[in-house]
Amino acid sequence: MSSDEIGLFGLLRLDARRHRELLGGKVDVSLLRLYMGMLSPRFLPVLLYRFAYACHQLRLSPAAKMFSLLNFLLFGIEIAIACRIGPGLFFPHTHGTVIGAYSIGSNAVIYQGVTIGARDLDFTYDETHRPVLGNDVLLGAGAKVLGGITLGDGVTVASNAVLLMSVPDHCVVGGIPAKILKSRNEVT
Repeated sequence: MSSDEIGLFGLLRLDARRHRELLGGKVDVSLLRLYMGMLSPRFLPVLLYRFAYACHQLRLSPAAKMFSLLNFLLFGIEIAIACRIGPGLFFPHTHGTVIGAYSIGSNAVIYQGVTIGARDLDFTYDETHRPVLGNDVLLGAGAKVLGGITLGDGVTVASNAVLLMSVPDHCVVGGIPAKILKSRNEVT
């Protein structure tokens, strides 16, 4: 099921549950408690992004841009309103983060100072110029993921890495330019 099929409130509920899980809180709580957790400074940027994306999908461009601008002014995070991001998005910190990916899968963890976007000036918003990130991706502080590349599921990008190549599932990459440092075999 895609994030568009889940709907805005379903995504927010899944995001809130993921936040509680990552922060060590009890996950099985009432809906009221989950929604109260949305007032966290780690969650509000996700909420504003979800509103911006929902408005973009409804072709309410001025409202989408307003939510996006509010996110930038309050939290120093710039997220393209057309970027589709799956449930479970988590920002431990936000300042200086720029997200211009084509799409990001579920359960992404993105630290501060991360840049995800095109390698050059690009006004076409397509996956030939912008990164596509899989599920369970972790981007360390200051990481740069640039160009029309694909990151597989379970990829970890080390802090301050500059990633310019596609990466298969379950790898750790780091360096400038980033290279695969370790490949983890996942047992399912």
